[in-house]
Amino acid sequence: MSNLKLELKEKIIEQLNLEDVSVDEIADNDPLFGDGLGLDSIDALELIVMLDKDYGIKLADPKEGRKIFESIDTMAAYISANKA
Repeated sequence: MSNLKLELKEKIIEQLNLEDVSVDEIADNDPLFGDGLGLDSIDALELIVMLDKDYGIKLADPKEGRKIFESIDTMAAYISANKA
């Protein structure tokens, strides 16, 4: 799972063009939105697209994303449980 977490951090940085953020700066349990990484609703849409494109996971309910995208830990757990 730690490989998946590292991969997620790299993909998030690349997908969202977070050039001033390094993988080491994102803790596995840091919030991705709000006070943590500071992502917004547009970023959430990009993460939904990334889940579909890279992992074959389609989110039918965008509200579901709120729980999934809480942190790297929650994303990795969801992907591990639902990967196509």
